[in-house]
Amino acid sequence: MNQFDYVKPSTVADAIAAASAPGAAYLASGTNLLDLMKGNVVRPSRLVDISQLAELTRIETSGNGDVRIGALVRNADLAHDTSFARDFPAVAEALLSGASAQLRNAATVGGNLLQRTRCAYFYDPASACNKRKPGAGCNARGGDNHQHAVLGWSEACIATNPSDFCVPLAAFDAVVEIEGAAGRREVALEALHLLPASTPERETVLAPGEMIVAIRLPAAARAFARHARYLKVRERNSYAFAVVSAAAGLVIDNGTISSARLALGGVAAKPWRAVDAEALLAGQKAQTSAFQQAADVALNTAKPSGDNAYKIPLARGLIVRALAAAAEGTPSRMPALPASPFSSVPGALHDA
Repeated sequence: MNQFDYVKPSTVADAIAAASAPGAAYLASGTNLLDLMKGNVVRPSRLVDISQLAELTRIETSGNGDVRIGALVRNADLAHDTSFARDFPAVAEALLSGASAQLRNAATVGGNLLQRTRCAYFYDPASACNKRKPGAGCNARGGDNHQHAVLGWSEACIATNPSDFCVPLAAFDAVVEIEGAAGRREVALEALHLLPASTPERETVLAPGEMIVAIRLPAAARAFARHARYLKVRERNSYAFAVVSAAAGLVIDNGTISSARLALGGVAAKPWRAVDAEALLAGQKAQTSAFQQAADVALNTAKPSGDNAYKIPLARGLIVRALAAAAEGTPSRMPALPASPFSSVPGALHDA
């Protein structure tokens, strides 16, 4: 491991000042960053440890009903917050489906938004990777790419975003609060991550030194609480990243959908909001034929990037299942295997 400076500021302002130096990186729980450093994938010249900034550890409800989640709230603490899980069950389900219990106890929600792709070629310094080294090429294009993107990819990069948490956040219009040397600004979660185009090394809209300080879910997202699910297909039943995932939310009045939310994970470099499919669902009966039409619309621009053509029908089927599960109703208790389409038996892991 290379040598680096280590600083531990006591305020957000001091942290931003310290992280504005070239080569600096924020350190919270380090569940992703430290692995990258050990593998010589990234080599920050300075680590700015923000783990002790207490002001970023709170879950608050504002006067208008929005819920504000500090960036250092632990994934497990948010998922097991009874009020949060009741109001935003698909988000809690996504959190409980990610990683292992040990990692969820350590990982922070802000760090989850910024975790790096799990592309094997990105993690291998001996491989060509435009994301790690601009202009180097992309070994994934002709390599083992069965896990890679089918939406929004470019010839420069076909990596996917690995986050479960970001998928329902995109579906339910979450907002990211960002603070930097120029002050505070807000960005829709859906706009935080960038598609690769010709600059895959730019993964988010964050400027150097900017810090995510909070995530905000609007009060209006509670309207979907009675009919909301997150489903995830993975290569083993736990502790694995999504091959494909889907977050779905419906508002149903007398059997008719009045409003819909749908987003996909594991298919692109960002959580993929399917707004055209949402529009198609509004006004339709909550039935399989409508869900199938929505799935076709959601994936009408999808194309294989290598050995991953199977992902398109897999995602189509998962969308139908997620919408059907949402229409059936949010379970009062989280399934024993959260987010799995293969588990419908209520379990004891989490009271929603």
